[in-house]
Amino acid sequence: MTTTEITPSPGSPGTTAPATAPAPQKNTAAKPALALGPLIALSLGYFLVMLDVTVVNVAIPDIRASLDTGASAMQWIVDGYSTVFAGLLLLGGGLADRLGHRRMFLTGLGVFTAASLACGFAATPGVLIAGRLGQGAGAALLVPASLALLQVTYPDRALRARAIAIWGAVASVAFGAGPAVGGLLVSGFDWRSVFWLNLPVGALAVFLTLRHVPASARKANARRMDPLGQILGIVGLVALAGGLNEAGSHGWTSPLVLSAFALGAAALTAFALVERGLEQREAAGLTERSPLLPPSLFRSGAFTSTAAIGLLISLGYYGMLFLTTLYFQQERGYSVLATGLALLPSVCMGLIAAPLFSRVAARTGPYVPMAAGLALGTTGFVGWVMAGPHTPYPVLLFALIATGLGQTMTALAATAAIIEAAPASGAGIASAVFNVSRQVGSAVGVALFGTFVAASATFTSGLRLSAALAAAAFATGTLLALSVRRRAQRNA
Repeated sequence: MTTTEITPSPGSPGTTAPATAPAPQKNTAAKPALALGPLIALSLGYFLVMLDVTVVNVAIPDIRASLDTGASAMQWIVDGYSTVFAGLLLLGGGLADRLGHRRMFLTGLGVFTAASLACGFAATPGVLIAGRLGQGAGAALLVPASLALLQVTYPDRALRARAIAIWGAVASVAFGAGPAVGGLLVSGFDWRSVFWLNLPVGALAVFLTLRHVPASARKANARRMDPLGQILGIVGLVALAGGLNEAGSHGWTSPLVLSAFALGAAALTAFALVERGLEQREAAGLTERSPLLPPSLFRSGAFTSTAAIGLLISLGYYGMLFLTTLYFQQERGYSVLATGLALLPSVCMGLIAAPLFSRVAARTGPYVPMAAGLALGTTGFVGWVMAGPHTPYPVLLFALIATGLGQTMTALAATAAIIEAAPASGAGIASAVFNVSRQVGSAVGVALFGTFVAASATFTSGLRLSAALAAAAFATGTLLALSVRRRAQRNA
């Protein structure tokens, strides 16, 4: 936070001023103002990305009836978005760092909006799937650029904490409101309206970005990217995400899932070797190409630990969110609307977490609220371990609030921490790594916890086992956050 110093004026003490001189002014700390124009533009982009994770789900029955869609096609309509999003994140982050963050943010918005238009006009399942894949590609381009633009636009730590809090709260509200918004649109119009909604929001985000977010020049000394690394990274992440998505329905030992995992593991192993060799040759001046993901980023303990925490919280929270949705519908007999209302105390905790995080992080840095959020989430999941098929809803309310508040607080803190840990020149790829870890964690959690329920004698026993694993994931994250904070204090 900057401090405005008031220099002595002719009437101040220490000068030969007349007796009627005005009273001296005290030094005051000028609180920097938060520029809202760029923040609204960047938040709208992330709003679209998070809304489309959940808004489509309630439209599935209408899409199936309208387009005569089979089960396999329906799965790609739902999961294809997240699969491509995860697979192209590293590429999106690398392009943003080299070609300019605002340029890639606008490109991602354009691709996402155009893909939404294609989804709205889709007359066949194939066109709708292609549109959903296009939405995932647009999301992968705009999200890393959005985080990098937050770093550049708000260099002051306190301002950046407030900006990230608002940015994350908007995303949390979008994610939580997705089923309700989708239900209202489908019931009032038809399933295509869930995609038409993206058009005015995307257009407004483009307008505000052009008006309020300054353009950054393309790096004059930017080295060429490595095409082999790009291909291996995309193939590896798409295969891994696709295999995890298919594991929930086909089983972990199905030939399709095992083949996807094998391809993903081989491609990602080759990717790591190629990137390490390329970074070594670049350091020695033997090549004009730069690695897509410099392995040196992971030499920072803070960066690596924060990326791991991103995976752990997504595994625990989104895996359990998937099960709690089934719990209310299958075990308790709640309708879709009643289930959405029952989950609101958890999914809309961003409205509380955002101001709380910005106040604490401005004073302590991100790791104190991160550890507190993880500990709170751990407690909440322990509450789910004791849940049964007839547990009264008020008893479950603490678990819902604690897990939602803990996850959101941790996600906001981890976002701030990953930006602080990354060099300014690599903010895009650093934020991409963080988002990849969160996407992979979410896919693992949903697939793994779904398997636990399917293999258990009762739904409740599978739910309890999953809740115990989610609590363990959050507890591990708590230890990691405290460890990073201790190291930072020793090095200070």
